[in-house]
Amino acid sequence: MNTNISNFQDLYDTCYRRAFIFAKSYVQNDMVAEDIVAESFVKLWKLMSEKEIEYPQALLFTALKNKALDYLRRESLRQTIEEELVEIYQKELAIRISTLEACNPQEMFSTEIEWIIRQTLDSLPEQTRQIFELSRYEGMPVKEIANKFNITPKAVEYHITRSLNALRTNLKDYLPFFLFFFN
Repeated sequence: MNTNISNFQDLYDTCYRRAFIFAKSYVQNDMVAEDIVAESFVKLWKLMSEKEIEYPQALLFTALKNKALDYLRRESLRQTIEEELVEIYQKELAIRISTLEACNPQEMFSTEIEWIIRQTLDSLPEQTRQIFELSRYEGMPVKEIANKFNITPKAVEYHITRSLNALRTNLKDYLPFFLFFFN
């Protein structure tokens, strides 16, 4: 039997447990420690099969140290990246919360709706628009409006209905909004 193989087997038998405890004391994970020990012994085996190693235990523990350091550095980097991702997610979440809290659908749509109402009323014949405004904005009764324009109450109702139909047509896209918020 080759003396290097014999020496390796003796080294493995005497150092495996200490190597495992050494690696685990740093990496705090049994499976990772076992992997580090196995990789270190494989590295040592390859070196011992190529040449005579004067201090194989020192070489083994140097390999263990370096592999544990590599693992801990990767873990540190992974943890830093995870923390940065969590921080980014929390910032994004805070932005979404604040924008949703600041969102006022009534205010958002009211300006646009007011503009559509104004445009619609301005597109109506002058008398129809005036009758609608007196009825809806000033609260004037139908009979008073009829007297003011010297028309019948039925004619006043016709002008109001015509205005409401035009508004309903031009505001059709906002009907779901009204149903949602005012139902």
